[in-house]
Amino acid sequence: MTTTPTAATPAVVAPAAAPPRPTLRRLVRAGGGPRYATALLVDALGSGLLRPFLLLYGISVLHLDPAATGLAMTGGIVAGLACMPPLGRWLDRGARSTAVAAAMLVRVAGVAALLAAPAGSVALFALAALFLGIGNQAWPAAHAALVTTVAGTGLRDTALAAARAVRNAGLGLGALLATGCLTGGAPALRALAAVSGAGFLAAAALARSVRVSAGRTERVPGAGPEDGGTRRLRAVLLANVVYVFCLNVPEVAVPLVLVTVLHASPAWPAAVFVANTVLVVTLQVPVTAWAAARWPRAGVLARAGAVLAASYLALLPATALGPLAVALVTVPCTLGEILHAGSATPLVAALAPPGGLGRALSRLQFSTGLGLALSPAVMTALAPLALWPALAAGTLAAAAAVRRVNLTERRREG
Repeated sequence: MTTTPTAATPAVVAPAAAPPRPTLRRLVRAGGGPRYATALLVDALGSGLLRPFLLLYGISVLHLDPAATGLAMTGGIVAGLACMPPLGRWLDRGARSTAVAAAMLVRVAGVAALLAAPAGSVALFALAALFLGIGNQAWPAAHAALVTTVAGTGLRDTALAAARAVRNAGLGLGALLATGCLTGGAPALRALAAVSGAGFLAAAALARSVRVSAGRTERVPGAGPEDGGTRRLRAVLLANVVYVFCLNVPEVAVPLVLVTVLHASPAWPAAVFVANTVLVVTLQVPVTAWAAARWPRAGVLARAGAVLAASYLALLPATALGPLAVALVTVPCTLGEILHAGSATPLVAALAPPGGLGRALSRLQFSTGLGLALSPAVMTALAPLALWPALAAGTLAAAAAVRRVNLTERRREG
């Protein structure tokens, strides 16, 4: 299948008047077809098998110092972010399925470096972390560009949401399978890495086989600033850095409070993580479709900020009530995460200037990676009593900026 659009993605923030009903068949077709959906699932399974245990691989299998292992992983993330600008330019030249396959193949090289590394080899582990970091950061932007190219305007938001649900399901299943194998020690971790690499290779072949590309559209000088598109896009990208903190709340902030403040069993953080994954998998598509039919994308993103801020504030009194109260409050936090994930990428794609879709999506991924990199440091540095009000204030400020984008777009359309 080869897709070659003749026009740039229209900068329309409001949803279509009568979007088609998002049936499973339509979503699969809008998301790149059955082979591409299979590639997403296989790739997610491979990531779930390896990503949560990469630090453990460096320490337990290669016998590296924990500080050196963590530094190598951080370097991989930073390198991945540095690759975003050239990726954006490549996407703007028309790459779609080739870029997705390349992001997967880079991770194959990372797994190969892991398997080749002897005990004590910091250099090969750092090389593996570099390749894995590049692939992990490049994949979301390349995938979003492909779906934006293939999907019709009415199904674009829901198709992106469906792909996220599939990916979360694969990540959760892969992590579950890997957890069950950890009792095997170092040999089991090496086997998991090998299976993960085979999965990345198979997913790359499937993704490349759909053969989606896009015609290169030249950017129109000055087109973005004249209608305020560049300014609105910049506001959304800056707000996204703050929004992304919500992604690490179930993995960093909540476990920190449960274990260090409430001295709860480690089973509580595990239960919160599992509940978050299940809710995202089951609710991402219906909630995204429901919200897209009612509000402009910027309006959905602003409401996501309000929901997140309210849940952060609710976690303050919940901490005094015990682990169950904290776990229950993470449910609306997950709902805010779902609203954010379902609207941020489609909104950035809609605000992208002619010929600048790839650059816009790569900048979105850069802001996401930056938020993910900053959030653990911020969350662990702040005392629990200061953490939730600080997160709420920052998220409300970001939501207000997005709300102004929504109001500006409505005035322009009116």
